[in-house]
Amino acid sequence: MVEDLIRPARGGRPAGRPAPAVLPSALRASLGLVAALAALVVLVLGVLYAGDTGPGAVDAWIQSAVDGAGPPWRHVALAVDFLGEPLGAAVLTGAVVTGCLLVRWPRAAVLAVAGPGLTVGTTMLLKPLVGRTIHGDDNLSYPSGHTAFLTAFVLVVALLVAGRRGLGGAAGTSLVLGAALVAGAAMGWAQVVLGAHYPTDALGGWCTALAVTPATAWLVDAGRPRHR
Repeated sequence: MVEDLIRPARGGRPAGRPAPAVLPSALRASLGLVAALAALVVLVLGVLYAGDTGPGAVDAWIQSAVDGAGPPWRHVALAVDFLGEPLGAAVLTGAVVTGCLLVRWPRAAVLAVAGPGLTVGTTMLLKPLVGRTIHGDDNLSYPSGHTAFLTAFVLVVALLVAGRRGLGGAAGTSLVLGAALVAGAAMGWAQVVLGAHYPTDALGGWCTALAVTPATAWLVDAGRPRHR
């Protein structure tokens, strides 16, 4: 997807014409509905698990399925987890920002920073409000910031690719949501395997990204210059 972002759009962009929207108009309705439903899930899970210090029934069932992962899988989980750490996140974000600037799409560069940044910021605000903990009172767990970051990052890249390629309707929505699902599932799995989060924490982080990132893209587009 990063190659599609850097590769110029077919036929190039005429001089003087504004760059495409970071939230393609054809996807606004569908992603707006997804964002609203995701926000509702974040709220419901936050209420259900507020103040909890252990796994729920669903968490325990999923955790039992991944318990006993051998060293190879644990190494994979650590590698995925690194993508959500400050250094890994900075490398990923820097690569996309550089690509956006190379194709002279500064608003896309803004979204590449603001989308994941605001998403992670939202998880940091929610954690003390929900008060769910894992492995001690100092480890607030809901929602998962790592899962939220990687989902938001991949969601941003998919949005930009859809905009550059002119994908709309079912194709664009499938690309964006499919990419977000893969990213969220990968990071959520890693967090559960490493014992850093409950599965429902990962679900909450995934939904936080789905709720915040499209809204951030809409705000970035709100200041986009219009042309006659």
